[in-house]
Amino acid sequence: MANYNFTAREILQKEFKTKMRGYDPVEVDEFLDDVIKDYEQFNREVLDLKEENQRLISKVDQLTKSTETLSRIRQETPKQASPATNFDILKRLSNLEKEVFGSKLLSNDNDLDQTKQF
Repeated sequence: MANYNFTAREILQKEFKTKMRGYDPVEVDEFLDDVIKDYEQFNREVLDLKEENQRLISKVDQLTKSTETLSRIRQETPKQASPATNFDILKRLSNLEKEVFGSKLLSNDNDLDQTKQF
């Protein structure tokens, strides 16, 4: 962390010696008041950014853990899902065969039944 030379309070309490033809004390005070306001605003922004940084670091850690868990699950899943997937494919193939060849098979069966009757 950076080392600062002054705090806002030190700037506010700073007393300047006056010399002949020196700076106008009122003007110096007004300027220092503006510097203090800026300094305090910068301190607030730094604190806010530190808090946001910590929050984002926590979020990154959480998402990294989630990603690792999902990767592990994904690696394990194909081994487990493969038989079910093959079964589903066979079932779909059977249904398609029934759709495509079912009407032909039924008509062939009907033709056979009709020829048996004669």
